[in-house]
Amino acid sequence: MRRFAFLLAILLLWQMAGPSPCSGFTTEIFDAGKLAEIDEAVERAVAQGKIPGGVFWLEHEEEIYAKAYGHMSVEPEIVPTRLDAIYDAASLTKVIATTPAIMLLMERGRIEIEAPVHRYLEDYSVGEGTDLTIRHLMTHTSGLPPGIPLSIEKEGVSKKWEGYETALALAMAERPRTKPGTQFVYSDINFILLGEIVQRATGRPLEAFTREEIFEPLGMVDTGYLPSPELKSRIAPTNWEDGEMLRGTVHDPVCRRAGGALGHAGLFTTAVDLARFARMILNKGELDGIRLFQRETVELMTTTQSPDQVAALRGLGWDIDTGYSRQRGNLFPVGGFGHTGFTGPSLWIDPHSNSFVIFMSNRTHPDGKGNVLELRGQLGTLAAEAIHGFDFD
Repeated sequence: MRRFAFLLAILLLWQMAGPSPCSGFTTEIFDAGKLAEIDEAVERAVAQGKIPGGVFWLEHEEEIYAKAYGHMSVEPEIVPTRLDAIYDAASLTKVIATTPAIMLLMERGRIEIEAPVHRYLEDYSVGEGTDLTIRHLMTHTSGLPPGIPLSIEKEGVSKKWEGYETALALAMAERPRTKPGTQFVYSDINFILLGEIVQRATGRPLEAFTREEIFEPLGMVDTGYLPSPELKSRIAPTNWEDGEMLRGTVHDPVCRRAGGALGHAGLFTTAVDLARFARMILNKGELDGIRLFQRETVELMTTTQSPDQVAALRGLGWDIDTGYSRQRGNLFPVGGFGHTGFTGPSLWIDPHSNSFVIFMSNRTHPDGKGNVLELRGQLGTLAAEAIHGFDFD
């Protein structure tokens, strides 16, 4: 861990002191040619207007290659990307905030994964004979639709809604479209409900519980909901909304209208902080002498937990092998896990090689037209190819 801290200090000092906004640090454990291909892939995406810039982070056995590219803002001002840039994590919120919160409560005996949802949401009912469990929500096999509407009918007029209670009521009004446990349908509603369960089980707002019980113990100093205005200079903006560039305000419209802190979106974080989280996961729940989870808890949430009859492989919260696994690339084997976010960030953790790959970007900036799908796959493959001495076959 001391070696990591030293390397990170070099990275950040090099970035702040040097003439270029980009910085990197290589070691003999990585293939220099493949690292150059990673740089070229990101720079090509920037040149093609698919992303304004981003931060790449590859870590293997405590060796790091990290680099910032392009700009984190091009409108209304041009700001070079920096390694400690803060990004809207979008759906990474599901696995960095809400899933860990649920697992902590499970360890503490406050939540049972196989328990019906109505045990924790007493005012929620999905109908006679429908057995909807916490596991169904966490594996996206609840049968609930992908999201809630952005407007509601009131007195014959369609109006935009506002407020957390309205968002929760809309989520709880939805019913499974298919029998729970039979199909994989990725749904934000699942995690809106899970976020509310955390709040009811703890008596604390989701943003407070995750900050105090997860991010602060792990030293994730720039991670959380509702970032302070003091951090604005380091926050990568997303896109224009009603004449205002969203910067430090969550991009997801449901989360934004609900106040900025829901179980499916709202988190802001950095590549540096995500690396700490990923390192804790690879260490089976422990980081720098702090044990956040028991080993068995980490294994439970990061191995396949979806029903046998469902082809898509999901852990509890985590993606293992579905149509959303593009960032795994072509070499990391099935059995790793990760997640992506709509605004552009992605994470893949490969326990087989003790490696992880992070790419932070704000592909929605400035006009919502960016695209990071192809780049994610390229970076996943190149990252695996860059690791010396590990035979993925």
